[in-house]
Amino acid sequence: MPVQKGIKVAALNRKARHDYFIEDTLECGIALQGTEVKSIRKGALNLKDSYAQVKKGELFLYGVHISPYEQGNIFNHDPFRVRKLLAHSREIRKLQTRSEADGYSLIPLSVYFKDGKVKVELAVCKGKKLYDKRASIADRDADRDIERNLKKQMR
Repeated sequence: MPVQKGIKVAALNRKARHDYFIEDTLECGIALQGTEVKSIRKGALNLKDSYAQVKKGELFLYGVHISPYEQGNIFNHDPFRVRKLLAHSREIRKLQTRSEADGYSLIPLSVYFKDGKVKVELAVCKGKKLYDKRASIADRDADRDIERNLKKQMR
């Protein structure tokens, strides 16, 4: 089977951009087993409430739900198992120092296929307060109104 070129998004964590300020992003590989890639290709993946942590110099992904492949056999994987992320050691050290700061965490933003390989976009995030969320919603609504008025004037 030929390797597909380009990027195909498998799952997005839309809630992350609403709940967190995104400081920095990093593209990582992910260690999968068995039929997990086939499940991801079908889109049977959920990033809600998922996060990453550095333990003993390695990067792990928690809380990602990859549904078992329906045409799989008895050796299907556990949907909520902890998965190892693949990154260079200097990148892992950088993420560890950034995430250990008060209020910061590592959140996956998306899972996608890049040239046939599964990649995870990981972000260093700081949580938003309720008033920050309201302000970002108000800004988005104001931008939408401005665009709407400009479109009316162009007619």
